Amino acid sequence: MALEKKLGKATRDAYGEALIQLGKSNNKVVVLDADLSKSTKTEKFGKEFPDRFFNCGICEAHMVSMAAGFACSGKIPFVSSFACFVVCKSYDQLRMSIAFPELNVKIVSSHGGISVGEDGASQQSIEDIALMATLPGFVVMNPADQFSALALVKHAADYKGPVYIRTGRPKAPIVYNENTEFEIGKAITLREGNDVTLVANGLLVWEALVAAEQLAAKGIQAGVVDVHTVKPLDRATLSHHAKNSGCMVVAEEHQIWGGLGSVVATALAQEGCPVPMEFVAINDTYAESASPDELLQKYGMTAENIVKHAERIVHKKSTIKS
Repeated sequence: MALEKKLGKATRDAYGEALIQLGKSNNKVVVLDADLSKSTKTEKFGKEFPDRFFNCGICEAHMVSMAAGFACSGKIPFVSSFACFVVCKSYDQLRMSIAFPELNVKIVSSHGGISVGEDGASQQSIEDIALMATLPGFVVMNPADQFSALALVKHAADYKGPVYIRTGRPKAPIVYNENTEFEIGKAITLREGNDVTLVANGLLVWEALVAAEQLAAKGIQAGVVDVHTVKPLDRATLSHHAKNSGCMVVAEEHQIWGGLGSVVATALAQEGCPVPMEFVAINDTYAESASPDELLQKYGMTAENIVKHAERIVHKKSTIKS
C-alpha cells in the first residue's frame, strides 16, 4: 500500500514557532538575524520580543561575533540567515569565536540544499553540513519535517554548547507527529528491513520511505533510518542496521563530499562493520535555477533514484557473498 503524502509546514516555519515558545519560557533566549527575518521566520519573535531581537543587517560575520558576546554574557543566542550566507561568510568567526571557546550559540540556517529553487547556485547551500561538522564541538542537525524541527530546536536551547541546524524553504512531507520523541544524537528507525538499509535526513527521509515501499513491491525489504543528527552520530543504531542488512544507501540533499554519506561510511569503518554502500547526493556540481521539484528530480533527490541505488547495492552484496 502506497504511503499517503501529506505536506506540512516548512522546517523554517517550525523554527519560527519554536522561537516564540522558547521566548515565552526562557528570557535568556535572544535572536539575531542578518536582514532576512521574513524568510528565516525569526520575524515573529522580533515582533513579540523586540528587546531580545537584533537585526544585524547584511553583516553575517559581525552577527556571529555579536552572538559570541551574548553567550559570554549568559544569554542563549539563536543566529539565523540563509545557510550559504551564515556558514560561508562567517566561517572564521564560527571557527574562532564560537567553536574554539565552545560557546553556547545556536546557528539555525534556512534555505538549505537545492530545494531553495529558483534563487540559483549562489543561495543553494550544498556544503554547509560538511563545513559545520568539521568544527570541533559543534552539534549538527538536519530535521525531516515540522515536528522534528520544532523538537530539535527546543533540544538545542537546552543543550550547553554550539549547535547548527539546517532548515528548508519548501513545505516538507509529514513524517512524524506531535508525540514523537527526539533526542540529539539518536537516530530514528522508521522501518526495519533485512535486505538493505536506507539512511537519510532532511527532505530525503520521506523519499527514502517511498523508496522502501517501492522496493517492497519488488521483494526487497529495506530499512529506513532518519539520521537527523549528523554529529554526534548514532554509531550504535547505524552499526546495528549495517550488520542486519549488510548494505546501505545514504541519501542527502548535500554535496557528496563530506556530508552524511562520508560521515556514515567513516563511522562504520571505525566500528569494524563496513558494508557495501551507495550514495544519493549532489555529485560534485552546483545546481541550476529551477523549481524545487525540477531540481530535486534532475539531481536525483527522488525515491526512484534511491530505488535504483538500492537495487544496485543489493546485487553487489549478493555478488560479494557468492
